[in-house]
Amino acid sequence: MVFAVSSLADDVSAGSSAEFPDRLSLMEVRLQAQEDEITLLKSSLADALRKLRLHDHLTLTSLEKCNFVSHNAVSRSCDWSTGPRVPSHIFTLLWFKLICAHNSINMFRHSIKMFIRGRPITMYVPSNIQNYDDLRMDLPSEKLDLDWVYPLSIILLYYYFIYLFIFLAIHPDKVLIASGQTAGVDKDGKPLQPFVHIWDSTTLVTLQQIGLGTFERGVGSVAFSNADAGAFLCVIDDSNEHMLSLWDWNKNTKVVEVKSTNEAVFAVEFNPADTNNIITCGKSHVYFWTLSAGTLTKKQGIFGKYKKPKFIMCFVFSLTGDVLTGDSEGNILTWGKSAADIKTLGKGAKETFQIMKQTRAHEGSVFTLCVLQGGALLSGGGKDRRIIRWSADLAPERECEIPEKFGAVRTIADVDGEELLVGTTRNAILRGSFSDGFVAIVQGHVDEMWGLATHPFQNIFLTCGNDKQVCLWNAEEHTLGWCTTLEESGLCADFSPNGAVVSVGLWTGRWVVLDLQTREVVSDLIDGNEQLSVMRYSPDGSFLAVGSHDNLIYIYSVTEGGRRYTRFGKCTGHSSFITHLDWSKDGKYIMSNSGDYEILYCKCFHLQCIFINIQNLTYTVYLMYVFVDGSDGTDINALCRSHSERIVAVADDFCKVHLFQYPCPKPKAPSHRYEGHGSHVTNVRFTHCDSHLLSLGGKDTCILQWRVKRSGAAEKEHPTSSLPPPTSLNSSSEPGKQKEKEMG
Repeated sequence: MVFAVSSLADDVSAGSSAEFPDRLSLMEVRLQAQEDEITLLKSSLADALRKLRLHDHLTLTSLEKCNFVSHNAVSRSCDWSTGPRVPSHIFTLLWFKLICAHNSINMFRHSIKMFIRGRPITMYVPSNIQNYDDLRMDLPSEKLDLDWVYPLSIILLYYYFIYLFIFLAIHPDKVLIASGQTAGVDKDGKPLQPFVHIWDSTTLVTLQQIGLGTFERGVGSVAFSNADAGAFLCVIDDSNEHMLSLWDWNKNTKVVEVKSTNEAVFAVEFNPADTNNIITCGKSHVYFWTLSAGTLTKKQGIFGKYKKPKFIMCFVFSLTGDVLTGDSEGNILTWGKSAADIKTLGKGAKETFQIMKQTRAHEGSVFTLCVLQGGALLSGGGKDRRIIRWSADLAPERECEIPEKFGAVRTIADVDGEELLVGTTRNAILRGSFSDGFVAIVQGHVDEMWGLATHPFQNIFLTCGNDKQVCLWNAEEHTLGWCTTLEESGLCADFSPNGAVVSVGLWTGRWVVLDLQTREVVSDLIDGNEQLSVMRYSPDGSFLAVGSHDNLIYIYSVTEGGRRYTRFGKCTGHSSFITHLDWSKDGKYIMSNSGDYEILYCKCFHLQCIFINIQNLTYTVYLMYVFVDGSDGTDINALCRSHSERIVAVADDFCKVHLFQYPCPKPKAPSHRYEGHGSHVTNVRFTHCDSHLLSLGGKDTCILQWRVKRSGAAEKEHPTSSLPPPTSLNSSSEPGKQKEKEMG
């Protein structure tokens, strides 16, 4: 009986387990539906409260205009025949929806309704569009070409790219590049399979795509052979077994494939003198591979009496053929073959690879090794930030230390035997020598970026991000102007119309104003205790609007050329956090978005509530049909209309930049789509003359500069760079999921 009861219990348990995923899925659907319903109820309540407040004001017998003065002026009261006295030093901003105004003239001829996650969104067609029904949904005549990538410029590709990422390899001809992808998903959640691109670094044209459907999760390491002029390519994927495959890449055929190891693999390389010998290294291992009769066999390096390090970070081949490895213990190990120990192991003994010499090199990990033409060796340390030059027999000759602000040494490349390029963990490229020291020629962000602002009349732009850095870039010279570090993360920014200062919104509700010339903080204020999402100056620069995650927009009067800020008031009415806002051209109105997709309009400096026909100076609010199929509203991160009011650029969560025509009035509008980012795109902005579009990557920490091309004679209006058009170089990846693995 006991067994029968036990068996029955097991059956019930098994049945419950089988049903559990379905029940969980159903509960998740119901929970999402309830969340959407709560959002709608909150929005409806907010609308009702606004209507009540509006009705109270409209029933007042006196609708005289109130002339408010600043805080420093003499207080003056506004008398209402019924209702409270309103002191003039309190700046009252009345939120209203266009559909709420009573007894008003509707200056909008049409309205459009769309639904996002069940929420009805009403959008109004400006009166200057006479025939809405006749509007065509065409692709814009403008197109984009990739012009530049910050901070890794195309010019430095030849020298540096191979040394920066383990999933890139340079061909012996110094022209061809192999780059590996990480597996990802498309906008519908379907998996995208990784493969290896082989492309020309001068034309950026893809020549071959290797291994589609072969690699699991992604490509971890790639290397070209050397002894046979680069005829073969070795690839290690990111599967649990880290499969190692050898390819005749010209024919796109796989020669052999074998399991590598269950441990992480950091690097792979062919012996420069023999294609049949391959080395791999990684977590607690270094393997020596031999290709014979179409079969790959491996031998593990024997550490013997030496302490086994947690990680073998890198390796190189010396001019004498020895293998030198750098590890997480700070040592350089010299490896060599040892004859078979027949005495101890008997006749079946085979030769082994053992440590011949251990050299203490750095405090912390040895991140990189580089062999110079004369046989000397360079090593770069992580924790100590030192670069050391060693003789061929590993005697130290010279050393220097990289400044702390650039981070640890990650890679070293030899330029001419004396001059070096150094890549650091803070996304900088330094150029210099032991004699003259090192200066940064390229520096960039090392964490997710969100803040992007373009100068009102110069070809410069500013970025800020979670790494607390604020960087000013020159779009013409493709250089970094300056970089400064704040006390906390920067999330949004905007230039004053006079171009002399820039405001940066931070994570805690604090915001600072920087002088462009001196980089000094000329103003430091705080609004609330939640993150800021948008900063926007009025067209004449007399006011600054600050959008916060506390659902409020704070308004400041601006004086002294953007150096002095006085709180003028705040806008209430949104039922969720502020995401975007824009000023009208006359500076009297604000249009804003919130996290629940609500679009509100604010008429400032006036208590009369009337219908308005806004012509916006900027357009970053989601007020058009730019949502792609399958979008849930959160997939669009940023939108920007060109100054010419011809096109709209959109940044999405699927690594894409879209280009729509403006206006974009109807569902399923066509767009040009551009790939390039390896992560979600967080922001887009046009330069002041619309010659270029800038886009920010999230986890890829890259800034892409796109050249705007117009068809026909109009194209001559835009200056162009001499760089060739690109193909997609970056890997497809699930948005926001890429993370660099820091070892040691």
